[in-house]
Amino acid sequence: MDNYFESPFRGETLDKQVANPNIVVGRFSYYSGYYHGHSFEDCARYLLPDEGVDRLIVGSFCSIGSGAAFIMAGNQGHRRDWISSFPFYWMPEVPAFAGAENGYRPAGDTVIGNDVWIGSEAVIMPGITVGDGAVIGTRALVTRDVEPYTIVGGNPAKPIRKRFDDRQIALLLEMRWWEWDDAALAGAMPLLTSGDVDGLHRYWLGLGA
Repeated sequence: MDNYFESPFRGETLDKQVANPNIVVGRFSYYSGYYHGHSFEDCARYLLPDEGVDRLIVGSFCSIGSGAAFIMAGNQGHRRDWISSFPFYWMPEVPAFAGAENGYRPAGDTVIGNDVWIGSEAVIMPGITVGDGAVIGTRALVTRDVEPYTIVGGNPAKPIRKRFDDRQIALLLEMRWWEWDDAALAGAMPLLTSGDVDGLHRYWLGLGA
């Protein structure tokens, strides 16, 4: 089978990989999927292109590792509150199933913030929101929303620590550097590639924010 990617060391931006209208992607976010061979669109599991279904929304400057999976289609017709979780209505050709109710329930859009790093083979469950700047550990199973700039890992995923202190996180969320134009980013690159949050904030104020 042909591999969509040529190298494990270089990803490709999502806008070049996605045709499904229910996957919305920001600028420069990329997927590096060499070890699984398929494009990012196949990471969105069970996602139809139809109108009105839950969407997968990915912000800007996100880094997504090989084999990450976003489980879509709500509860996929399985009802835990019913006696049977089996989706009988999927098989209308079986006479005994003719009276089955449709158990589908949407979960809402799955939203990945900006500057999020998702490790290889992490799984994001339906309707989850991952905050800006978060880090999702390799093979983490994310079953709950993740706060901004929080590192999570495990099965189920739990917070490990914050990337910065609360004051610095507030500054980063205020600046929203991922929305800056290229000229502003160019001037900030020495700061963006450092841990100097206060220096970046001073730079941002100097832009006339």
